[in-house]
Amino acid sequence: MTDFLLLAFIFMAAGVIAVPIASRLGLGSVLGFLIAGIAISPILAWLHVDVISIQHFAEFGVVMMLFLVGLELEPKLLWSMRHKLLGLGGGQVGLTTVAVAGITMAFGQPWTVALAVGLVLALSSTAIVLQTLGEKGLMKSDGGQSSFSVLLFQDIAVIPMLALVPLLAMPELADALSHAAEASHGAEEDHGTSISLVDGMPGWGVALVTLGAILGVYLIGSYLTGPIFRFVANAQLRELFVATALMIVIGIALLMTLVGLSPALGTFLAGVVLANSEYRHELESDIDPFKGLLLGLFFMTVGAGINFALLFDNVWIIFGLTIGLMVLKSVVLLCLAIIFKIRGSDRWLFSLGLAQAGEFGFVLLSFTVANAVIPSELADRLLLVVAMSMLLTPALFILYDRVIAPKFISGDERETDTIDEQNHVIIAGHGRVGGIVARMLRGTGVPATVIDYSSQQLDMLKKFRIQAYYGDATRPDLLHAAGLHDAKVLVIAIDDRDSITELVKYVAHHHPSVHIIARAVDRTHVYDLWNAGCRDIIRESYDSSLRMGKSTFEALGYTTDQAEQAKEAFNEIDRRSMIALAKHYEPGVDLANNDQFVSMVVDQIEEWEKELSERVKHILKGDAA
Repeated sequence: MTDFLLLAFIFMAAGVIAVPIASRLGLGSVLGFLIAGIAISPILAWLHVDVISIQHFAEFGVVMMLFLVGLELEPKLLWSMRHKLLGLGGGQVGLTTVAVAGITMAFGQPWTVALAVGLVLALSSTAIVLQTLGEKGLMKSDGGQSSFSVLLFQDIAVIPMLALVPLLAMPELADALSHAAEASHGAEEDHGTSISLVDGMPGWGVALVTLGAILGVYLIGSYLTGPIFRFVANAQLRELFVATALMIVIGIALLMTLVGLSPALGTFLAGVVLANSEYRHELESDIDPFKGLLLGLFFMTVGAGINFALLFDNVWIIFGLTIGLMVLKSVVLLCLAIIFKIRGSDRWLFSLGLAQAGEFGFVLLSFTVANAVIPSELADRLLLVVAMSMLLTPALFILYDRVIAPKFISGDERETDTIDEQNHVIIAGHGRVGGIVARMLRGTGVPATVIDYSSQQLDMLKKFRIQAYYGDATRPDLLHAAGLHDAKVLVIAIDDRDSITELVKYVAHHHPSVHIIARAVDRTHVYDLWNAGCRDIIRESYDSSLRMGKSTFEALGYTTDQAEQAKEAFNEIDRRSMIALAKHYEPGVDLANNDQFVSMVVDQIEEWEKELSERVKHILKGDAA
């Protein structure tokens, strides 16, 4: 018990210390966990801890992660990804395997060993890539979705790889392993055996059992999950819901393992089946904390599992092989990105993000050694290559964030369009806010010049025959080309808070006759825009919140007219309070730490709330249902 508690404390303390520091330095949590693992590796070695056994346990975090990813995908969406799955995923695995195998054969290895090495190194790290894409908010980008397609195909491809590996066995290695197994049989006979439902079955029997297991996953997800959760709900115990969610995931993973399939693939399929379930969000909230903890533990075991003695003895060889592998995979991925028309920064996100080897490489390497395919000496070096490539992956994402992505943001991705029309209305940004404004004006016959900085957005608009111009609307020369000197209204609906403020400052100072309507992202931004000279400020979530408040009154039984009056009363007082506070606002000062501003708000907020309460009571008095 003491050993278990000590080990748990060491891992948790390392993560608690390293991850916040790494995140603060902009390195990301994954690199933080890897560094933590490296830091505690001497302690684990001194305690004679079997890091590989802990890693096998922690790999269940990858299983949980794929289950949660599956919950986000509806079957229709998965079907729509079939071209990327087969094209990008199949192309990446196939081309990388052939390239690595060819290079391995050039170094004198037999074709069977070369093919096995190619299969192992063709895989990328699902855990690191999906975790990092999620943290950086890049999962929904074209590069993120393409990366996910490749990772999903790789997870599926592990199944035929596991079936193929035993066929590549080398007779001399098999004989050596057989003798070693006989010599150690007595020492290991008490260690237990793994259970399998397909051992000794003919090929057709294995296929039937496999199909039956997949059908079982579908039936569990479609028909059993609902009744199980409804039964558990009768106990009204939160912890029982958590236990049930874990039971479902572990049970499906166990079923997949018993029939020789990837547990990660099985739980992913279960997640897809449950994507439309009423218990989807319950499952997500219950499993997510366990997923995060196990993934963190997995990354630490990767760092701790690095064989530094072998690494230092062969440092240049291992480092050269690692860099060579990552460059090779990046080139393959870049070629595929060009073929499949992944553009701009997404192309580089896709190419760099998947350049590493993956956690399934550890599984396949141990499997190849056990089946006499790859010599153990070579496998040990390949384990270091896999671990080192995973360790270097966060650095590639940092390179993307700080060097590559800013170049495309700065406008190098596409030439600015020539604006050949000048209207009285200019709309900066055609997203979820500016797009609605543009549609309203277009529907009433009012022409507007629309400028947007997203080439993907403009390509989509062209399909619907909507005219918009590509360019940075914060550039004065572009605004003048759009006719700002003769414009009556400028609608600023771009996303970046600071860019909105700077654009308001410029136009208010140089073109005071132009009426500016600016989008504010929050209440503090309203003060910034007011200070910059804008007097027509629209808080992006304010009007929808007012409508929700009105609907709440109506749901309570008040008439539509009463609810509307109550909403307008709040709107009038809130607007008056915003104007009063804006006059005392100091730009660049944190409101929460501005004692004078906070004191003034505290003094006046009670008065405003009292006035609002009296007005609403007057509106509703005696008329409530």
